[in-house]
Amino acid sequence: MAPSQRSSSRYTRLAEVALATLVVVCPLALGGAAKWVLFPLGLLSGAAALLACIGARRHGQSLRFPLLAVPLAAGAALCAVQLVPLPSGVLGLLSPEAAALREFALEPLGLGGARPVSLDPPATWRELSKHVAYLFVFLATVQVSRSRDSRRRLLAVVTFTGAAVTLVGLGHALMGVTSLFGLRSWVHAHPTLVTFFGNPNHLAGFLGLGASVGVGLALTMRPPMKALPYALAAGACGLGVVLTLSRGGIVFLVLGQGLLVLWLARRRREERRGAASARSFVPVLGLVAVLAVGAYAVAEPLWAEARSADSLEKLGQSKVSLWPMMASAAAAFPALGMGRGAFEAAFPRYQSELNPNTLTHPENAVLQLAAELGLPGLMLLVLAVWGFARLARREGLDALEVSALAGVAALALHNLFDFSLELPACAVAALVVLGTVARPRERDTADAWALPSSLVSLGASGVLTALALVALQPGASRLSDAETELAEQVRARAPVETVHARGLELIDRHPADYLLYRLVASAHAARGVEGASQTLAFVNRALYLAPLDAVSHRVAAHALLATGHRSQAFLEYRLAYEAGEKGALVGDAVRRARTVEDLVAMTPDSPDIAGALLDALSWHLNRPELALAYGAWAREHFEGRPGVTALWAREARLRLTRKELPEAEAACVQVERRAPGERDTALLRAEVLRGRGESDAALRDLEALRSRHPEDLELALILASWQMDAGLTRRARQTLQSVGGLVTDYRQRARLLSMEADGLEREGLLSRAMDRRQTVARLLPSAEAYFAVARLQESLKRYDAAARSVSEGLALLPPDAREAARAWMTRLESAERARVDSRRKELLSDPRAQELEHLLGESREPLVEP
Repeated sequence: MAPSQRSSSRYTRLAEVALATLVVVCPLALGGAAKWVLFPLGLLSGAAALLACIGARRHGQSLRFPLLAVPLAAGAALCAVQLVPLPSGVLGLLSPEAAALREFALEPLGLGGARPVSLDPPATWRELSKHVAYLFVFLATVQVSRSRDSRRRLLAVVTFTGAAVTLVGLGHALMGVTSLFGLRSWVHAHPTLVTFFGNPNHLAGFLGLGASVGVGLALTMRPPMKALPYALAAGACGLGVVLTLSRGGIVFLVLGQGLLVLWLARRRREERRGAASARSFVPVLGLVAVLAVGAYAVAEPLWAEARSADSLEKLGQSKVSLWPMMASAAAAFPALGMGRGAFEAAFPRYQSELNPNTLTHPENAVLQLAAELGLPGLMLLVLAVWGFARLARREGLDALEVSALAGVAALALHNLFDFSLELPACAVAALVVLGTVARPRERDTADAWALPSSLVSLGASGVLTALALVALQPGASRLSDAETELAEQVRARAPVETVHARGLELIDRHPADYLLYRLVASAHAARGVEGASQTLAFVNRALYLAPLDAVSHRVAAHALLATGHRSQAFLEYRLAYEAGEKGALVGDAVRRARTVEDLVAMTPDSPDIAGALLDALSWHLNRPELALAYGAWAREHFEGRPGVTALWAREARLRLTRKELPEAEAACVQVERRAPGERDTALLRAEVLRGRGESDAALRDLEALRSRHPEDLELALILASWQMDAGLTRRARQTLQSVGGLVTDYRQRARLLSMEADGLEREGLLSRAMDRRQTVARLLPSAEAYFAVARLQESLKRYDAAARSVSEGLALLPPDAREAARAWMTRLESAERARVDSRRKELLSDPRAQELEHLLGESREPLVEP
């Protein structure tokens, strides 16, 4: 009997169990994203390799090392090389960027000495452990798969695990549960199918592989009835892919099945088996039918996803648009890369475009390897593709093997737009599937080398297993954990010496993480002038590592202000705004500005922002003199730009509030010259007429303007306000009623009702005004709204209701602003008690009221004595 058909050794079967356990455990570990998954990955993969070696020795087999194992082994070796501490001269030759970081950021902090190439050594240690584990998974699968039954069982585990994951997602959907088993909610992810995978693209990749393998098992199972469970599992996996709404997952699953159909059609032509061969298309057609049904069930969201990338322009705005920036980052590390796993820490240094998300991976396998492993990584990728192509061209492949290769190819192509293979769930499943095809054959050893004796291989496996597990110790420090720990210390206002010392320890582990430097800078910034120099020292390093970090720019601005470098400080505020912090100028910088020069330094090349700064100075900060001076500079600076007309309009309105009528008239003329016939120009002219005391003419002009713009709600509200000021309350109410249908939100409705209430109060209709005030308080609860209700209730002598309204408004005030409201409520309660006492005295002095009370009292006596 051929060795491939013999009964497997019990050690080989135990290795099979270890591999199957890994295939199941990795998806359960949140798709491989859980921190604890690396230990069972290293332990079980090492156990599988050791048991496979023992099984081969007991079975009299030689261990094989396929060509596809070379990239895995070389990748682990590269990770080890990246972790070797190097003197500054050698580091400068192999990685100028790492040497520059060492010289600029680390040496002045006392963290010099030999440094590795990796910019995040703990992450590279973890990747070393993963690469060794992946090598063991692949080699153990190659050995175990010499048995046909073991091979089928491993592939069945992949398929049925995918089907089980899909069923978990369907169960959550049927029960309307949006958190995993009601226990874990995804914070940043919003998967359409709630499973162990937070990322729908990763889930689609895993399920797509399971679907392809399931089709292959169904195609090769005899008799046909035994194929039914595998066909159903494949259909479940395919349905899950559609329900993820992952465009890439769906496209590449269809592509993989298309490759399989082409191979089946070719085999049918070659073998000319007629109807018998036609049955081989049934599982594929069944999967296509399931995909069609699933697509129909989620047609609307699926169509929305498809339309989000239905043109080259939209595709260019997706993750593809980030590729040039990531390619530039990879180009900075040609020799040995930035360190496997170090992309998240190192990339902000080279990020040239704003992005609201933290970019942990390039979401492109080629760019991932180019950035983290440099040119050697790209060479290994080429070697892996060549080895896969040789494997796919091997003679004698059956439908199961072709299905497996099609599934792996689809997953690999999907990783040109995703990074699912960076996590153990998809990586382990793909290596197991690939290992079943790459198994050695007795007549074909061209793609595999015989390893040394089983005893030597056993020793090597033990050593490498120990290495994979030991590597987890220096790899235990994670970027997110370090940032969280230091941020908590800063938030808790720990002593700055403690934060500084702990920050240096964490920076030594993660030297490229800009956030650690910024957190230490923030701790020093809390000391004001005393900590300004240390603040600038650390924040400069943060900005070196992340030039687009807006918070670092703001921290730098505060420190520069403390040291008196005002122009540089306001320039940092401007850079913070340009880095994405929109409130940096209007919310913070403008309050600290003292002179026009300060405002000029912070102003970006935008008339609109200059206008926003003018509004803040004029109306919120009440600094009109500085606003006028800054407005003059802004108009001159932005002359000829579209936004300069709005700057002149702001000048006119500010002059009107200051009763500077000639200057307001001159500014209005400038607006009319630049934008004649515009709605805002006509409104400004009416405001100037009103400011000059020509209220009737202004009102006529505004009414004429309103007739030309009947759908303009804002214009109608202004007109109603002017009509009320002119005493035309009834006409104002008619104006407000005419635009009631134009209101689109609660805020507009509340403003409209407030103006109606003002008109009703002026007409003495207090009860109707109070109804509208109460509606405003319900629409937009605020202290002012409730106090307006209380004032009307007090006018109507409803003291008890007024006190309740004041109490509701008081609860919305800050604690330090409640004294006056409490006094008002006390006065209202006293007035209510006085009113009740007065009424009681009236009743007691009225004989008829006493007789009525006596009769009422008798009616309350029991009808039947006890």
